[in-house]
Amino acid sequence: MTYNFDEIITRRGTNCVKWDAEAPIQRSPLLAPRSSNIIPLWVADMDFRTYPAITEALRRRVEHCVFGYTHVPDSYKQKVIDWFVGQHHVVPYQPDEVIMTTGVVPALSAIVRGLTLPGDKVLLLTPVYNCFFSSIRNQGCIVEDCLLHYEVATLTDSTSVGESVRPKEGRYTIDWEAFERQCADPKVRLFLFCNPHNPAGRVWTRDEVQRIHDICMRNEVFVVADEIHCEFTRPGTEYCSYASLGEEARRNCALCVAASKAFNIAGLQTAHILVADPHRRERIDRAINLHEVCDVNPFGIIATQEAYTEGGAEWLRQLNEYIWDNYQLLVQTFREQLPQFPVVKLEGTYLAWVDCEVLGHSSVEIAQVLCSQYGVWVNDGEMYGAVQRPFVRVNLACPRAILAEGLQRMVAGMKDLCREKK
Repeated sequence: MTYNFDEIITRRGTNCVKWDAEAPIQRSPLLAPRSSNIIPLWVADMDFRTYPAITEALRRRVEHCVFGYTHVPDSYKQKVIDWFVGQHHVVPYQPDEVIMTTGVVPALSAIVRGLTLPGDKVLLLTPVYNCFFSSIRNQGCIVEDCLLHYEVATLTDSTSVGESVRPKEGRYTIDWEAFERQCADPKVRLFLFCNPHNPAGRVWTRDEVQRIHDICMRNEVFVVADEIHCEFTRPGTEYCSYASLGEEARRNCALCVAASKAFNIAGLQTAHILVADPHRRERIDRAINLHEVCDVNPFGIIATQEAYTEGGAEWLRQLNEYIWDNYQLLVQTFREQLPQFPVVKLEGTYLAWVDCEVLGHSSVEIAQVLCSQYGVWVNDGEMYGAVQRPFVRVNLACPRAILAEGLQRMVAGMKDLCREKK
């Protein structure tokens, strides 16, 4: 079956965060805000219908007309395990090693609470997903930033239309010397590992993941692996789950996963923490209960069961092809019309990361201008922690016609900002 990701579904007016939240518009008599016509390319939420079998299963459940508390059977947990063993080659878990919760962010907060004391440090590779910071600080812990190394390469095999400058591409790598030095700090208890990495777009190679594991083991640092974007990889890129390295790695991590991003069912609030070590699992489970995020949504259980099937895997394959073509559209648009703005090479996630240093403005200022004056809402890079230069994050998970219009608004805004700089 072929799925239609070009279909435009009206989400505005449905209390949808992506489309109905108040945009960060600068209120000024000199500006004409386009608040009723803003294209939202910000929060990581897709504008596609979910896998149809999920909808059908939910419809059958709704017809039952009773929506009480839900028991999660071992058979459900085994289905989750089988998916990650079959699709991502993790070392097998047992059903009693799976902890249920309402989302990966509550999972991260509960893990930090369960495995640290106030004043402990938690290591991050930054820039990184903004909720990592609150999950650490809310528990009284200290964020330990390890800044990713950023490089820009000129693409010599392509030329830009009407421009003398050649397009550039950015890429992030780990500063291994800094990472090992920071892991050696006895106050660093946990490493929150984003794989694939949001917003840097990296899918860490097996050699990189193994090196992370070796350093963490030497320094007794426990790994909290947020792998919620694991289903989104680009052609020719192989995702390596931390828990696929072997039994030692499996026992030294809490693997945080969910079908929510991949199948666009985040509102059904169901996620999983896979923890092999019994002592740590007990502490995490206690924290989950203290946070009162242990009761999951009955619809989330049904949706996940339908997602993790052969049919769901085929739907994902087609979705990834569509998102890859959207990324190619963004890359082509910037290379031809804005070659002075490097686009970071996207290996995973559906979130493009665009280098805006040439403008000489902060990313907050750039994002506000694009939203207020040009009607396109992107995320500013400053919300993701330490960055060397201004970036904006662009959500590619929408019908191509919407993305194309959003990109043209970005082009118009960035060209005008470039002219103003001159």
